[in-house]
Amino acid sequence: MSRILLIEDEERIARVLQLELEHEGYEVHIRADGRSGLNAALDESENWELILLDVMLPELSGLEVLRRIRQVNATLPIILLTARDAVPDRVSGLDQGANDYVTKPFATIELLARIRSLLRQRSLQDQSAEQPHLLKVDDLSMDLKSRAVTREGTPIELTPTEFDLLRFLIQHQDEVMSREQIISEVWGYDFVGDTNVVDVYIRYLRQKVDKPFSSKLIQTIRGIGYLLKVDPSSSKEADDSTGEAVPKDGQTPS
Repeated sequence: MSRILLIEDEERIARVLQLELEHEGYEVHIRADGRSGLNAALDESENWELILLDVMLPELSGLEVLRRIRQVNATLPIILLTARDAVPDRVSGLDQGANDYVTKPFATIELLARIRSLLRQRSLQDQSAEQPHLLKVDDLSMDLKSRAVTREGTPIELTPTEFDLLRFLIQHQDEVMSREQIISEVWGYDFVGDTNVVDVYIRYLRQKVDKPFSSKLIQTIRGIGYLLKVDPSSSKEADDSTGEAVPKDGQTPS
């Protein structure tokens, strides 16, 4: 259950929002002035996942509350609620760190959609942060932060596209990836060109990642695409020049 802090001094609006949000499955806590709202927002034990913040508040304005929150927490999703619809007001709130801006009176269904969107973005960011930045396959290592690649401790210089291609193959280790899948993930859905570009860059990678070393990692699956696999020789024989995986009976894979 996502925990939401609602800082709103108009009791009727606060109560209606609380009921609507709780109906959607959120846990909602209300503060009716800027100072108590700020204290609650900065309480790390509360573990808020989103804040709904009215701009016109007693004791401390919503923008001042926003400014102080952002001094200590740059990522907590915050939606401003305000009766002010002037462009300078919206720009001021966004410039000071608000993620979104909803003008009163607003449609509850729209506010709920904005909340879901921000919580979804936050969840994806958290998942990304949890992913290891070091990838390793056999004696091949890739650091996603420094973009350093080594094999057997030897640094390997890659172009940005070669790096992205190798990362994709590592992240899909032991999976046969078609040229179309590789194009989509490495070059993007809007790529216009021949899928032969994949073959060209696979050849570039092999020259740097496979050829100088004893074992070959990048395998060709005829008629399908490519595979990154550790020591395939136990079940297949790899052609030294192409890295093409061929079954021992000599038949082309179906």
